[in-house]
Amino acid sequence: MDVLLRVIAIFIEVVILAAIIYCLLNGVRLTLFDLGLRSKYGKVVTMALMVAGFIVVLFFIAHLTVFYPTV
Repeated sequence: MDVLLRVIAIFIEVVILAAIIYCLLNGVRLTLFDLGLRSKYGKVVTMALMVAGFIVVLFFIAHLTVFYPTV
């Protein structure tokens, strides 16, 4: 039962952190376009920020699975 609760807690934390990272990177993307970045670079910027977001979420998953305390 303790393992199941730990997995559920890690999953919930990863979902919350992924939502925060999504909002943060979307704000960065919108800021870049408001500051004058041309719209033809939209796909490149979006893909670069998406890759950065995946790397950060993978770091969160690795960190939580290793260092999350047992219940």
